[in-house]
Parts: sequence; structure tokens; C-alpha cells
Amino acid sequence: MNKRKKFHENGTVGTIGAFAIAFGAGFILSGTDMAGVSSFADISIAGALSLPASSAVLTGSLLHCIIGHDIGKNIVKITAMVLIIIAKMFFESKNDPKVNGVTTAVSIFVAGTAVSALIGEIPYKLIFYIFYGGLAGFTAYSSAYIISGLRKKFVLDFSTATGCAYAVVYTVLTSSLCSISIPYINLGLIFGTTVTLLGAYYYCHTGGVMCGTLTACGAFLSSVECGMSVVLLPASALLTGYMNKQKNTTAALCFVGINFTLMVLTGITQNNIYSMLDIVFASIIFLVISPVYSDKWITTGNDAVSALPELLNTRMNFLSGTMKTVRTESEKISAMLFRNNEKNISTQEVINAVCTCCANKSECWKKNYSASKAGFRKLSEMTEFSAENFPYELSRCIYSEGLMRFYKKVAREKAESRLMSMRYSENMSLLSEQIKTMEEIIDSVGESPDIRYSAPIRKMVANKLNKFGFFPSDIIAYYNAGNRLHVELYFNCNNAPENFTRICDLVSDELKMNLDCASPVNSGEKIRIRLFERPEYKLDVYVASVCAEDAGENGDTSAVFSDGTGMSYVILSDGMGSGKSAAVESRMVVQMFRRLIGSGVSYQSAIKLINSVMVTKSPDETFATLDAVCVDLDTCGLTVIKSGASATLIRHRGNVMKVVAPTFPIGIYSRSETFSCSYDFEEGDIIIMFSDGISENEYRFIKELLLSTSDIKKIVDEICAKADVFNPTLHADDITVIGIRAGRSSE
Repeated sequence: MNKRKKFHENGTVGTIGAFAIAFGAGFILSGTDMAGVSSFADISIAGALSLPASSAVLTGSLLHCIIGHDIGKNIVKITAMVLIIIAKMFFESKNDPKVNGVTTAVSIFVAGTAVSALIGEIPYKLIFYIFYGGLAGFTAYSSAYIISGLRKKFVLDFSTATGCAYAVVYTVLTSSLCSISIPYINLGLIFGTTVTLLGAYYYCHTGGVMCGTLTACGAFLSSVECGMSVVLLPASALLTGYMNKQKNTTAALCFVGINFTLMVLTGITQNNIYSMLDIVFASIIFLVISPVYSDKWITTGNDAVSALPELLNTRMNFLSGTMKTVRTESEKISAMLFRNNEKNISTQEVINAVCTCCANKSECWKKNYSASKAGFRKLSEMTEFSAENFPYELSRCIYSEGLMRFYKKVAREKAESRLMSMRYSENMSLLSEQIKTMEEIIDSVGESPDIRYSAPIRKMVANKLNKFGFFPSDIIAYYNAGNRLHVELYFNCNNAPENFTRICDLVSDELKMNLDCASPVNSGEKIRIRLFERPEYKLDVYVASVCAEDAGENGDTSAVFSDGTGMSYVILSDGMGSGKSAAVESRMVVQMFRRLIGSGVSYQSAIKLINSVMVTKSPDETFATLDAVCVDLDTCGLTVIKSGASATLIRHRGNVMKVVAPTFPIGIYSRSETFSCSYDFEEGDIIIMFSDGISENEYRFIKELLLSTSDIKKIVDEICAKADVFNPTLHADDITVIGIRAGRSSE
């Protein structure tokens, strides 16, 4: 078993398979014709492939010539392929499609010129080989361009320049296959018609017309008779394209019926009868292929554009329901805000309030105006009022007690006004932060996602669920940047299924693949579940917690969850203090963070929203730390997120790194402070997270543990067991330690 595994890992099977395919292509295409001359398809393939594969093409072509006793007829092609192989020995390292194309064109020209010179035909053959070599070189360039794209991303991309390359290769291949002599059937027409029917059924009339036109073009390049037999293939594909919502059998029968009708209208001939036989064979092949056909490996470049309005509309509606609670809180805060402007009490107002009935009014404000004015000014500036600090300028005032009572009231009103102003300013700052956060959320939802929408998968899922009595309000099926399938199902809360595992099983059965299901997310009006193919990586997580002495309940809260798109989160929150009150704070932070992330909110915006809620929820000072790691399970990319949390230790390639972030916890200030940074992370690496119950004195011991073993359970248990030994304080805090190890999903 180990030898077999090693055999596969070394790529031996892939190399043999590639050699066999190249050999078969050289053998089959060697005897083909195109436009009345020998086809250059095998030469172009040899020019596009690597050196070993080109040798395989040459071997297959030689074998075919030996069996058919026509080496002399194909001497130019064989010589050209030999020259191509010799050139690849020098230019193989460049692996450039342009070099491949030029090498092919030059090799044909040199081979043709040399052979023509030997037989004395060089004057009138020279122009032919220039033209012939140019076409073959361009085909080789197109083939090499396609191959280089497949090496980067194994998806057939029919958009932009890549689509042109596929069109050239497809036309040449169809034309070459059409010249293979087999009784009663034509391989080229069967191949081209099958592709045309697939294009019409899965990509509507546009795909059908394009494939049908290229097929007819390839048939005409083979021969006029062959081309005339399928000249109306684009028209039949156009009409069949409107049957894409029907069953595949219905579409195939309509396709055959349309072609038969067109054949009758244009006149029945022997060639038409044979072509009709080819169409029937192609329809049968289509019926066999269509159930297993998947657009996972094909993109036309218009998938995301056509689905973007529906995708954004559905997601933004769902997100608006989640933001309803935040909007309600903002409205409550706005209703409580008011501004009580501080009043400046004028001297005349004091006179009217206190001195109106005084018998000495005239003497104070006429004979001693300046002294009275100065005394009133001192009273307005005082914060404490008593007989001892009463202004001497007003020593003759018979209403001194009344003046002090009046100014005490004014001072109290000023203090209240300043306090309300401070509260108003703080609330306005908080409200501004909330509005800014919501703007960021809307902007993030409006961004174009890096996905490929799949209409066939959506249709299959809808039909399957409707058949079993499940009726989601919206279905979105797409492939992410890692080419993994995702299916988002949205149900109204009043008709949501109770068992989402059943939904996952039905969809998995219909698509013939194993799908996982993320935890349902409830926006208040709709419930969403995400089904997805298993990503490349997984996380093994182990958590251990210890309560503080006499606490009764651990004030730390942790959670492990996935948002369903391939991002996995591990979060730890430490509430203020210990016991039940701290547990309430930390649990609130973790629950809100999980819900917002699951709804599609970025972690930056989620932390800002949580901070706003924590600041406004209570007049008492309450806060909690937030420590989280986010791992992209497609690429194993790691992001560490911290708000007032303890250090995080990461073991990567035999080294241990300590991540510290000098930030404040959530709920202290109206503006949240968040640290986030990406780090290298790969299979076998380990992350250790812990609350502040772990002393820094224990870090060296933890580092030794990380370097000595990969058993995260053992590491976490040892850290918890030694916490009291390394903690110098008399009053122990709650302790929570989390160990995380990255691994392959296939393990």
C-alpha cells in the first residue's frame, strides 16, 4: 500500500497517462486531412507540448505511417516534428507559448523547404509552406496558451483571448477528425455535434450558436460535402438553446427533430442521411454525458456578471434584517439625545429675581453700581457658597441669603448642563461610529465577489428540494476562488425546515458529492444555511478551562465556528473580573461576534458594532477582551485578531512566535481598538491561545512544550496544570487555554 501511495505521489501515473494521451493523439491525427492537404494538427500538438509528450506524438505518428505504408507521403510532417523536438532540447526551459508557435512554424518551413529542394519543387512549394507553417504555428501557440492556463488553474476558460485560442484548437481538431474514414459515421461531426448540443443545453442559444458555427467551420475545412451536411447546425442549436430549462431527453429529442425537419426542407440526400445518423449518435452521447456534466471546470467569463444583481440583492436583503437590531438601538440613542444649552445669567435677571422688592435697590445700583457689579460677578464664578466667602462688595445687601440660594441654583443648572453636554458628545461619537460601521458593511456587501455562479447547480438543487417538499425563497450556487462548490439556501422563518441535515443529504445525493453544512444563521426574518465542498485544510481544536477560586462559574467564553465560505474562526473572550458577571460579558461578545460573522459582516465591522453595544448597554463600566484567529481553509492563511487580549503563541516550521497587541478591551471607549495581522501558517503548525489567567512567567515553559510535541491535548492540559505554579499573584483568575493544529481534510 505504501509503495502504491509513493507511486502516485511521485507523479508516475500522471506521466504515463500524459504520454499515452500524446501517443494516441499522434497516432490518430497523423493520417488526417484538412482543406485537401495533410492536417497539421499532430505537428501543432507536438509543438505545444513538453519535450517528452512531443516525443510521444512523434512516436504515435511514426507508428501510424509505418502501419499505413505512407512514410514518404508524410516525410515533411515527420521531419518537422523531429526539428521541433531538437529545438525543444534547447528552448524547453522557457516554456513560452510564443516560442512554441514560432518553433513550430519555422520547423515546418525548414522541413518543407529541404524536402522540396531534394525533389526539385522548391519554387512553387515555398509559399505554400510559409502559409502552412504559419497556420500550424498559430495553432501550436493557441494550444500552448491553453495548456499554460490549465497549469495555473484547471478550469476551461472560454473568455477573452483564451476563448479565441480554444476556438482555433476546436476548429482544427474537428476538421481533422472529420477526415478519418469510418463506414457510415463521421467522428468529427459526432464530436462537434455533441459539443454543440452541450453548449445549447447548458449555455442557452448563445453557447449553441457559437459551438455550432465552429463545428460547421471545421467541417467545411475538411471538405465541402462534409460542411454542407451540417451547414444548418447553428440554426438547430439556436432553437434548441431555448429548451435549456427542459429535461435533457426533451432537449435531445427536439434537437434531433429540428435537424430532421431542416434536412427534409432542404432536400434528402445520401450525405444528409449519414449526417442524420451522426446527429443521433451525438444525441445519445449527450444523454450519457449530461447527467455527469459539471460547469465546475468551465467558465465563460459571464457567470459572475449575470448572477451579480441577484447575488447582491439577496445578500443585502438578508444583511438588512441582521442590521435591524443595530438600527433600533441607534434610534433609541438618538431619541435620548438632546442639548440643554448652558444659560448665561445676566445681571438684570438677578436684579429682577432678587432685588426687585429690596428697599436698598437704588442705593446699590445707582450709588455703588461698580461694587455691586463686581460682587455679582464673583458670585457667578463661585462653586461653593457660604457666609465666609460672600463677596465684601455686597456686605450691605439685606438679601444675601436669597442671592446665595439663587446662585446655588444657577451653579447646579450649569453643572447639569455640562454633564449633559458631555454625555451628548459621547453619544454622538458613538452614533457616528455606528453609522460609519454600517456604511462599511454596505460597501463590503456591494463589492464584486471572486466567485463563479452556477445556474445548472441551482436548478438541480431547486428541483430536488421542491420534489421533497422544501421550498427555499432563494438559492445561490457558486464556485469560490478555490473552485469549491457553495450552495446558499434562504428560508422564511415561518416555513424553515427543522432538520437541516436532511437538506444537506438531499443536495449531496443530487449532486453526487459529499457536502458539509455550516450552522444556520437567523436574521430575524430569514434563515440561511450554507452547504459546501470540504476545503483543503481543517483545524483540530482542544479547549481546557479552570475557574478561579470561589468563582462558581468561569468568566471566559470560547467558540469554534465556520462562516460557511471556507473561513474558520476560533474566538476567546475574557470578561471583566471572574464569576457570573464576567461570564455574561464574555458570552455576549462571543455570541454577537459569531452571529455577525455568520451573517457576512467583516470582523473589523463586527468588533465595532459589538463595542457600541457594550458601551451603551449599561451605565456601569463593563468590558471584555476579544482574542480570535481566522484561518482560510482553502489556503491555510492565518489572521490574528485582538482587542485587549493576552499574547498568542504560534509554532511555525520549528520556531515559536509570540503575538502581542497593546489594545484596549471591548466596551471601554466609544471607538474600538482592534489589532489584526496575517502570519505564515501551514499543515502541522500549532496556535496556543489563553486568557489572562496565564502568567507571562509560563511562556518559556509553553514554548518548550510546543517544540517538544504536536499533541495539542497534552500541551493544553500541561499549561493549565502548571498555571498556579507560574502565577505569582495571590488571587488566581479564570483560566482558558485553546490549542489549534492545522491538518489536511483528507486525514
